[in-house]
Amino acid sequence: METFKKHLSKLNFFEAEDKTILTEVFHPKNDTGIEIPYSLAFASIKPGNSSLPHTLKQKEMYLFTKGKGEISIEGKTHLISKGSCILVPGAALQSVENTGTEDLEFFCIVSPPWTAADEIIS
Repeated sequence: METFKKHLSKLNFFEAEDKTILTEVFHPKNDTGIEIPYSLAFASIKPGNSSLPHTLKQKEMYLFTKGKGEISIEGKTHLISKGSCILVPGAALQSVENTGTEDLEFFCIVSPPWTAADEIIS
């Protein structure tokens, strides 16, 4: 397999349907030559904001790299901060809130890879 390298500062960010600011880092359907069983995105949420409640058919792993907040999974709230890792089961209702004073930043690993058809915004 070929080596792939990207830098977050060079990627295009956009507001996702769940209202997070997002960029796709790696996705096997969009990056020619990558054969991985997951997709990787990087997201951020401004202080005082939150993602819209949503479900995703696939399992999702969050790795928080900056800030602090709360993640709600099926009505149960968990505190999160830099270094927190959270596994969200497939089809679980979830949302992330930034309760801190700086941007909340995190990587999202989705397995199998994310598709728009598998996400439902509540």
